[in-house]
This record gives sequence, C-alpha cells and structure tokens, in this order.
Amino acid sequence: MAHKKGAGSTKNGRDSNSKRLGVKVYGNQPVKAGGIVVRQRGLTFKPGKGVMVGKDYTIFAVQDGIVQFETDKKSKFISVVS
Repeated sequence: MAHKKGAGSTKNGRDSNSKRLGVKVYGNQPVKAGGIVVRQRGLTFKPGKGVMVGKDYTIFAVQDGIVQFETDKKSKFISVVS
C-alpha cells in the first residue's frame, strides 16, 4: 500500500472566502444615508420606508435616521425613520 498519494490527486483545496453577510446595523441604532443595513442573499428582509435594495439584495439607507425592524404574517421589513 502506498503511503503517499499520487502527484496532483488531492481532493481538498476548494474552500471559498466568507462573504460577510448579515445585519450590519441593528434596531434602534442610527444610520447615515448610504449606510449598509443588511447584506443578504435574496430578499430575506424586505425594504420599508427610507431604505432601498441594491442589485445584490443589499439593503441600504437613503436618509439619516434610526433603523426599525418590523414583521407581518410572513415578511420581515426594515425601515429607517428620522
């Protein structure tokens, strides 16, 4: 039995870099216009008032204010109120 694998036959080495997703500014905390509130894959959090969604589903503030998280029956919303 060989104790070394043949050259170039490794099955490891495919780990990807972490994407640093998640909530960046929590409820009742201040945020400035343009500040990122949540980085996400897909619309886990939906935009409320005072925020917009980027093309990679990042939710960011469009006005200065305080972050608020709200829920209804199915959806979670993020708003920024001044």
